[in-house]
Amino acid sequence: MRTVTRNFLLGVGVVVVLLLALGALPGYLRSGDPYYLTAAPVENGTVGNASVANASVVDGANLSEQRYPYTAAALDNATNATAGQSSAYYRGPVGLKGAFTHSPFDEVDALTQQYPAATDADGVRVVHDGTLYRLAVTQSV
Repeated sequence: MRTVTRNFLLGVGVVVVLLLALGALPGYLRSGDPYYLTAAPVENGTVGNASVANASVVDGANLSEQRYPYTAAALDNATNATAGQSSAYYRGPVGLKGAFTHSPFDEVDALTQQYPAATDADGVRVVHDGTLYRLAVTQSV
């Protein structure tokens, strides 16, 4: 094998390994305060500017646990009296992680795009097991 061909193949191999590492490693980066997707039960009355009776909501039973893992965890951990939280998500240094990993921010953005009438400021109204919840990303300090 010629030296040029060998060097080219080694270079391609190094690039492939670096790209694979970029796709896998950001999920393990942890820095800063953790973010959670929080499902807080809504009291009777109003949700944002709409009354609960007239509010458009997302049916939590129709959300896939594989597509919305943070949402599913928050709703599963919620009860009628207390709010539920998903597992912690760390943004990572320099915003690199956000381009390669799934986050609670992605889930809230997806729900607000799919169900714009269910949007409440920076959260989304979701009904799960007959209880109305407000899903929003919160930061723990």
